Amino acid sequence: MPEVEPNATTDADAVAQREIAAEQSFVDRVYTQLDSSTRNARELAREGHERGQLGHEGGLVERDAMVFQAAKRIAQLDAAHEGLVFGRLDLRSDVDPEPRYIGRIGLRDDNRDSLLIDWRAPAAAVFYQATAATPHNVVRRRVLRAAARTVIGVEDELLDPEADNAGDLPIVGEGALMAQLSRARDRSMHSIVATIQAEQDQAIRAPSRGVVNISGGPGTGKTVVALHRAAYLLYTDRRRYESGGVLIVGPSGVFMRYIERVLPSLGETAVALRSLGEVVDGVRATRHDEPRVADVKGAARMAEVVRRAARQAVPGAPREFQMFYRDDVLRLDRQLLGRLRRQLLSQGKRNKQIPRVASTLIDALWRQVRSERGRERGKEEFTADLLGDDTFVEFALRWWPPLEANQVMAWLRDADFLARVGDGVIDQQEQALLHKSWEHDGLSIEDIPLLDEARYALGDLPEKNAAEGDEYSDHVGGNIQELTTASDREFASGPGWRPPTNRIEDDPFAHVLIDEAQDLTPMQWRMVGRRGRTASWTIVGDPAQSSWPVAEEAEAAKAKALAGKEIHAFHLSTNYRNSSEIYAYAAAYAQRVGLDADLPTAVRSTGVEPVVQSSVPDIEAAVRAEVQRLAGEVGGTVGIVVPVSRRAEVNGWLASWPEFADEARGAANPGDVPSGDDRIVVLTGLDTKGLEFDGIVVVGPQEIEDESLTGRATLYVVLTRATQLLSLISM
Repeated sequence: MPEVEPNATTDADAVAQREIAAEQSFVDRVYTQLDSSTRNARELAREGHERGQLGHEGGLVERDAMVFQAAKRIAQLDAAHEGLVFGRLDLRSDVDPEPRYIGRIGLRDDNRDSLLIDWRAPAAAVFYQATAATPHNVVRRRVLRAAARTVIGVEDELLDPEADNAGDLPIVGEGALMAQLSRARDRSMHSIVATIQAEQDQAIRAPSRGVVNISGGPGTGKTVVALHRAAYLLYTDRRRYESGGVLIVGPSGVFMRYIERVLPSLGETAVALRSLGEVVDGVRATRHDEPRVADVKGAARMAEVVRRAARQAVPGAPREFQMFYRDDVLRLDRQLLGRLRRQLLSQGKRNKQIPRVASTLIDALWRQVRSERGRERGKEEFTADLLGDDTFVEFALRWWPPLEANQVMAWLRDADFLARVGDGVIDQQEQALLHKSWEHDGLSIEDIPLLDEARYALGDLPEKNAAEGDEYSDHVGGNIQELTTASDREFASGPGWRPPTNRIEDDPFAHVLIDEAQDLTPMQWRMVGRRGRTASWTIVGDPAQSSWPVAEEAEAAKAKALAGKEIHAFHLSTNYRNSSEIYAYAAAYAQRVGLDADLPTAVRSTGVEPVVQSSVPDIEAAVRAEVQRLAGEVGGTVGIVVPVSRRAEVNGWLASWPEFADEARGAANPGDVPSGDDRIVVLTGLDTKGLEFDGIVVVGPQEIEDESLTGRATLYVVLTRATQLLSLISM
């Protein structure tokens, strides 16, 4: 037998090379057509610009339409270059004698015949749905592995060996899925369109209305399935989702940069990718509050604190107004102004009442006019006199100025103001935590939902001259967007506290996708829920990985955000990320500490157990040695996961190690994943959410567990981030 094996291997290699060459010929043909399509799109754009030179309005309309369509097509074609052709289906000869090729986008040849089928098209569905038990007329399924435009390998599955043409089809490779799983991880997530499994495909192609809830334990592919679902929805109902927009929300900026290449690689660019610190337009936060503070800011009761704040008298605003009119002394004292403020607020949101402010004040003053000389000229002339009086106009603007949400947030930084609006809602210890957290310049990620709550409590500023014919709007509110009063300046926020640029009515999207949904606080659910009032949803999560300590409160906020929507639930049960050795260790930890964890089946074994080092005397030396070992044994990324309190210290270690100096420079910003070829990165436990690395070195696992109420869940997440090697080091 031994003498047969080399010949068998040689024959198999020859067959594989022959099949690769044949597929390369087809792929070359597809790229030639892609280049032709790109040239045609650029020619359409050029022609569109020429239409704009015709000198009439119709030419401009044609120009805009042509250039817009051309730009969309060019972006789609440019994004599809990497791995454009990835699949082939050979069906029973009596069904279709010609192979079907599956790709990231659809292409036709010059005769308008189908050359490449878009993976989202119904004709491509069987590529993912066919199994040996239910082949759907598929005899052989082939995955093409490519680097740029070069086919470097093929992986085949024979699904129907009894088909009449089965004997004519060579079978190459060990299967696409296992080949994909063994590939080294780099700095960005890659699409899995070539290796989507049947249970994943069901979630991707679920009904578009309502809510698709995708659950499953670590490594089951929840994130990439959800992203492919977004691409699928854009394909099946483009007008709805492209015009209404698709919002994808992830836990951190690190995570969003990790996934940002997935959808463009699938041909989709009409998507807003935002971390939880970027959901509000025009505002970006990257800093987390410490867990105790985050727990207070995330609680549902903070909505009442912000609502109260938005209804308070403006700090520093005038508390009374007095004037002489004919024979009368007219006065608006603090008590009367308080009644007028409550009267206005009872009619709607604060900023929406701006056009009514002048008339409300004038009515209150007119009721005090008693003298015959004052009454004889009538209210109309009285109104005209006041609107022409600079003193009255200045008072009105300072008493009821246009407000932005960042100003209300700035008011909360005052301890006395916070105590007043927080009375009976948050206790003194919580107030002290909030006050101390707001000593920082700029917003934290946990502040963003509070800012959004203030936006909705205040309402949008009226459009210029929105109340046509109203004197206050005409005479006082005409330049309301540009106005900055002394009160505004006094309570304006510091650096980084920018007002949102978008209006409330523009917030909703047609589809909202939430990843790591188990981590959303009640306030974050309120914020995201406003973007999805009329949307369809995709929600991805695993309760065992939650970093929010009061699950019932978050579930109530989630239920309110999704009220009235039909729920479609999908559960993924196979762990494709971790080796079975790594996940066995993580699962045992979850069971030992009492996490109610969904434990998927890990399908891949490396034979390498996690390394655990305890009571290490020189922890820096131990970490350095382990990072060197892991970096030498894996071809992709290595993460050093640390407690929050050790991040700066460990970054300093990395910077001092000559062999990793470039990686340390790349990791200088703790909120970023290094760019380029840098392989080593230092992250906290929360930073690892949704990410994966070839190797993980966990520094101080007990410290990670102890740093928050949900530290056990956080450490469980950390243990499930490694695909090949895991090492734990503690003092």
